[in-house]
Amino acid sequence: MTPVKVRFAPSPTGLLHVGNARVALINWLLAKQAGGTFLLRMDDTDSERSTAAFAQGIEEDLRWLGLTWDDYAAQSARSERYEAAAATLKAAGRLYACYETPEELSLKRKAAMQAGRAPVYDRAGLGLSEAERARLEAEGRRPHWRFALIHEAIAWDDLVRGHVAFDGANLSDPVLVREDGRPLYTLSSVVDDIELGINQVLRGEDHVSNTAVQIQLVEALGGAVPIYAHLPLLVDAGGQSLSKRLGSLSLQSLRAEGLEAMTVNSYLARLGTPDPIEPHLSLDELVTSLDIGRFGRAAPRFDPEELRRLNARLLHMTPYESVRDHLPDGVDVALWEAVRANVTTLAEAADWHHICHGPVTPVIEDAELVVAAADLLPPEPWDGNTWKSWTEAVKAGTGRSGKRLFHPLRLALTGLERGPELRDLLPLIGRVRAEARLRGQGA
Repeated sequence: MTPVKVRFAPSPTGLLHVGNARVALINWLLAKQAGGTFLLRMDDTDSERSTAAFAQGIEEDLRWLGLTWDDYAAQSARSERYEAAAATLKAAGRLYACYETPEELSLKRKAAMQAGRAPVYDRAGLGLSEAERARLEAEGRRPHWRFALIHEAIAWDDLVRGHVAFDGANLSDPVLVREDGRPLYTLSSVVDDIELGINQVLRGEDHVSNTAVQIQLVEALGGAVPIYAHLPLLVDAGGQSLSKRLGSLSLQSLRAEGLEAMTVNSYLARLGTPDPIEPHLSLDELVTSLDIGRFGRAAPRFDPEELRRLNARLLHMTPYESVRDHLPDGVDVALWEAVRANVTTLAEAADWHHICHGPVTPVIEDAELVVAAADLLPPEPWDGNTWKSWTEAVKAGTGRSGKRLFHPLRLALTGLERGPELRDLLPLIGRVRAEARLRGQGA
C-alpha cells in the first residue's frame, strides 16, 4: 500500500484560529496513526494579503501544538509548475479564455436566477472565435481562463460525509487562472496534491463543491484522485458561525490566556464526535484513539468556557516534570503538587507561591482561637502530618471543631476563603510566617 500523505494548507493572510487548528490536528493524527507523512503547505499566492509574518505565526502555532511537519512547500515558489499545468490543459482543450468583466458576470447570474435557472456560467467564452477573441483583446480586455467540466456524474465516498455525488452540468466551469496570469486555488492546490504525493485530503465542508471540480481536474492532469474527508465547520456555543469571532479564537489569543497546548489538542480532537472530551497529556494518546469515522455531520459547538474547564482538569493531573520549565519562578515540586488541583492556568501557581512565601494580610475571624493556635504551633521540621497533629491539639485546647476550627485557621494563614489542602500548604508557609499571621501581624 502507498504510505499515507496528508497536508495542511493554510493561507498566511491572518492568524491561525481554532477551526484551522482542528483541521491541522486531525490531519497530523491521521498521518501519525498510519505511519505516514504530514506536509505543511503555505498557500501564499495571494501576494496582496499573504505576509511572511503571518506564515511565521502559523508555524509557531503549529509547533506550540506539537504538530511538527515532515515536509514543507510554499506555493509562491512553484509558479512554474502551475503554468506548466495550465499549458497542458490548454493543449487538451480543457482550459478556455473568457473575457467577461465582474460586472457582466454579475448581471448574467442575476438574469439566470430571475429566469429560475441555476447561476451556472453559460460557457460563452468556449464558443468565441479567434477573431472575436482578437477584437476583445484589442479593446484592452485580458482573458481569465476556465476549466471545461465534463457534464457527467462526479462522485466519491467521503470519510466523514459518506457517498457524495454531483452532476457536472450543475456546476460552473471554474476559473483557474486570473487575468494577470496568476493561478487560483483550485488549480494550484490540485497541481500540488498530484506532484507532492498527497493521497488523503481532509478539510472543511466548505470545500465540498471544490472537491467535485478538483476530481475532474486531477483526472485531466493525469493524477490519482485522493481519498477525501470533509469536516463540518465549527459554530459557537449558541450555534452561530464563528467567522465574526475568529480574532478572539486565534491560537495566539488562547496561548496568551494561559491555555495549554494539550488542552486545545484534547478538545479539538474529540469535538464533533459522540465521545467524551477528556484531557490527554500527550499527542500519542490522541494518535492511538483517533477514529475518523466517529466524526458526525452536525456542526460542532466550540465553547471557550468548556475549553477553560478542560484546561483546569488537565493541570490537575499534570506531573511537575511536565510543566517544570513553564512554571512561574519559585514554584517547585512541593508547591506544584500542593496547588495544582486549585489552578486553571499555570500562571495562577504564582499566586500560591506568594501565599506561601510572601507577605499576606491575615483575616482574623476568631481572635481567641487563632491566638491559642499560635501558642500551640509545634517546632519544625514540618511535614504532611503536622497539620493533623496541630489541629487536634488546637481542638482539644479550644473546644472548636469542624468549620469553627478550620475556617478561621484558613483565613488567618492564607487570607482566603478556600484553596489547597492546608496540610500541604502549612509546611510551605513555615512556622515563622504561620505564627505571625495567626497573631494578626501579616508575613
